[in-house]
Amino acid sequence: MLLPFHDDNPTSRTPVVTFALIAVNVVIFAWSLTLDKVQHRRLNAIYGFVPARIAQFVDPNAPPIQVPTDVRMVGRQPVVVGVEVLQPNRGEILLSLLTCMFLHGGFFHLIGNMWFLWIFGNNVEDRLGGGLYLTIYLLGGVLASGCHWMFQQGSPVPVIGASGAVAAILGAYAVTWPWARVHTLVFLFFFVTIIDLPALLVLGVWFIGQLLSGLGQGQGEAAGVAWWAHIGGFLAGMLLMPLLESWAKPEQPSGRQRPPRPRRPFEPDWDDPPRDPRWPRDRIIDVRLKDK
Repeated sequence: MLLPFHDDNPTSRTPVVTFALIAVNVVIFAWSLTLDKVQHRRLNAIYGFVPARIAQFVDPNAPPIQVPTDVRMVGRQPVVVGVEVLQPNRGEILLSLLTCMFLHGGFFHLIGNMWFLWIFGNNVEDRLGGGLYLTIYLLGGVLASGCHWMFQQGSPVPVIGASGAVAAILGAYAVTWPWARVHTLVFLFFFVTIIDLPALLVLGVWFIGQLLSGLGQGQGEAAGVAWWAHIGGFLAGMLLMPLLESWAKPEQPSGRQRPPRPRRPFEPDWDDPPRDPRWPRDRIIDVRLKDK
């Protein structure tokens, strides 16, 4: 198991959008903790992405979809005693493609997504700028939901979480900085160590894990994980990043950049050597080589 915790890939801009996305997700999750189980399931049914609702989007006369919101055990059998009825509503369906990215099912679900967004998102935002970064995040999340729908078209189970959008950021990072060093915790049974690995290896192992899990669709469905959303988001990020990068404005200098080191008295400026004939250029080059 690989757990990245830091990358050696400096930035020159404050990742304002990354901070804002993390803050919004944390605030919404904290608010959802004030809801009881039934209210929480209703929230997920209405604002999560339900794949079966795409049929309602295509055909406004499609029948309503019932999503269980209250399940109780009668003996050893679960019995549905409450449902949320979702009527055909194109506006709600389109909105759910965005709102589903800001809902999470638990603490570890939230922490996992925000952890990867914090590590890899700042570099993507630094390269694209805030506007295009938000575009790849949201559009990647929508395409991730679309990929999940392709494999679960009739499912009434709501899909929630920022995993698809964050996967798009991971794909963008992998295709842009494949050889960036990532400090990674490596777990081998009871042995734990820290190794610097290239980003392509760390993210590639993550992607292969999602792909293998997605191919075992029965297991992924039982575990309640939208594996194909992760896969689709990652591929979307890899495809979108080169396109959006070509539209990005050149990076502007910022106050975070390190100022040039002041020269000591009588220290020659090697970038602009003196033009006095007594200082031939080959002599300056010789001094450089000796200093090395």
